[in-house]
Amino acid sequence: MSKKGRVLVAMSGGIDSSLAAVLLHEQGYEVIGMTMKTWDYASSGSSKKETGCCSLDSINDARNIAVNLGFPHYILDIREEFGDFVINHFTSEYLEGRTPNPCVLCNTHIKWDSLLRRADKLGCDFIATGHYANVREENGRYVISKGKDENKDQSYALWGVSQQSLSRTIFPLGHLTKAEIREMAIERGFLDLVKKPESYEICFVPDNDYRGFLKRRIPELEEQVRGGDFVLEDGTVVGKHQGYPFYTIGQRKGLGITLGYPAFVVEIQKETNRVVLGTFDELARNGMYVRNLNMIKYPDLKGIKKDTITKVRYNDDGNPAIIEQVDDVMKVFFGNDVNAIAPGQAAVFYEGDDVIGGGWISSSFRQHQQNK
Repeated sequence: MSKKGRVLVAMSGGIDSSLAAVLLHEQGYEVIGMTMKTWDYASSGSSKKETGCCSLDSINDARNIAVNLGFPHYILDIREEFGDFVINHFTSEYLEGRTPNPCVLCNTHIKWDSLLRRADKLGCDFIATGHYANVREENGRYVISKGKDENKDQSYALWGVSQQSLSRTIFPLGHLTKAEIREMAIERGFLDLVKKPESYEICFVPDNDYRGFLKRRIPELEEQVRGGDFVLEDGTVVGKHQGYPFYTIGQRKGLGITLGYPAFVVEIQKETNRVVLGTFDELARNGMYVRNLNMIKYPDLKGIKKDTITKVRYNDDGNPAIIEQVDDVMKVFFGNDVNAIAPGQAAVFYEGDDVIGGGWISSSFRQHQQNK
């Protein structure tokens, strides 16, 4: 075995995970590649051509890298556990009037756990992925921080990874930019990887139409929720919608209603099958409650108010906020009102570049008060 140890690398077949494996191999690690099959495109009912991390082409691309560099490569079929957990959660969250984030859930509960179990069976010391993030040990904690490339930073999606998992995790790309990765691939002759288009879709919704996915997944859904009311914040009925699961907080396009001004979804009321519309200003909220916490930099912050930058969605720049942990709930007070806080999405708290921790948004302060 290499003096640096044996590492199991998650390889999707894309440029990032492939270069992660290449760099670790060059650094002297004993690399084993593994591609996880999470989803069968045929079962999605989509007519889109199979692409992305679960396609046969992607599996072959990952295997070719391993063959060229002379390290083993395995395929891990986790479709059953992925479907039972991630997809069932995805559908149930929309039925509860929330907006899920399946990629964060998959990282937290499926990919890392699956990789570590197989790493143990293969005698691997570490696991590695192609995420643009960093991890270090500090004061007995394993701390995630932002990747060097702020445009590609993926630390938001990793807040749920446990301390035990982080203690064995390597992020080879954290100190590099996407441009540098592309240049490295070209230098090593991996031109096909550079030309390969990147996928930003949810892997099991290849046509990016989650409404169609829900309808195919639950054929009776449309009849059950059709015909609810669009209402304004004062309760005035202004139209009929197609069913509350087919709308998300902050949505403007595809509402099928004209009010004479730009209208946004500001609240989803599952119990009454009502979708509340309002102006952009009416999307604003001054705080929220976050549950199911995973604290990373500090074990907990009970009894402490802490200044942070808090993200409420993946592509959010972040907003100044004071967080206060009360038992297992984080109260988040924003310095300026924040738009489109969607229950079901992840909230991640930052101190500089470091991830303090994160959790799932349960409600805004306003929604919580209304539900009392």
